Amino acid sequence: MKYQYFPGCSLKGMGKAYEESFLAVSRALGVEVKELEDWNCCGATAYMSVDETKSYALAGRNLAIAERNAGDVIAPCSACYLVLNKTMNGLKEHTELNRKVTGALKSAGLDYKGTAKVRHPLDVLVNDVGLEKIKKHVKAPLSGMKFAAYYGCQVVRPYATFDDQDEPVTMDKLIAAAGAECVTWPLKTRCCGGSLTGTVPEAGLRLAYIILKEAKKRGAQAIVTPCPLCQFNLDGYQDQIAAKYERIDMPVLYFTQVLGLAMGLSASELGIKRGIISAEAVLAGR
Repeated sequence: MKYQYFPGCSLKGMGKAYEESFLAVSRALGVEVKELEDWNCCGATAYMSVDETKSYALAGRNLAIAERNAGDVIAPCSACYLVLNKTMNGLKEHTELNRKVTGALKSAGLDYKGTAKVRHPLDVLVNDVGLEKIKKHVKAPLSGMKFAAYYGCQVVRPYATFDDQDEPVTMDKLIAAAGAECVTWPLKTRCCGGSLTGTVPEAGLRLAYIILKEAKKRGAQAIVTPCPLCQFNLDGYQDQIAAKYERIDMPVLYFTQVLGLAMGLSASELGIKRGIISAEAVLAGR
């Protein structure tokens, strides 16, 4: 299995542990991923508020490069996954937008025909690799551990291409394959606050606090997520949340880190120590 990999800005920065663990797990499973050549930032939500057509062209450039190289493109970051899918669908549904964007891309030597398919690692691991193969690679099952699978807003909304919008289960299945238990909780897809933690902190902190508190109430030892911004908000603002509400001390891991641990990969190659709230004490008791 071969795929192109679009890291986006987050996985080269604050989400570095996601990249490390994603690539390590991919290698262990025999999934060949090659970083998309000369990629540019997808723009997340910022471009849309400045110039919609230019935003589609900037994101469309990544899709055109992926088409030139052939093969599906994996976008681990939730925002990148959403924006690339939005671009793919927007160019398919709106003729005039497609004309403008493809014209701009042609002036840069790129040809976009709409054949590139955007995939999420959750989709690839569950539906391409398969749970049975993953279970065969589990060497150190996380027996006795309880996690809260937290998907965030963007992985299954509005494009529910591989999971249910209201009750997603792909990450739950992977956590179970790792030998751990997923707690039942109602906040799987509730917003973590997004960029509000930096713009309207009183609102952003409260949204993050609600998620952390509920996960602890349900008996989770850690929150597991596929989103760099969710991981950052829930992990990085716990001191501010403690000052305003109460201290939770809840580790926040990427699902690829959980899989990697169960597969016997080392904590260092999975970026476990990059988290602000240490997961070492939790993991030591497994």
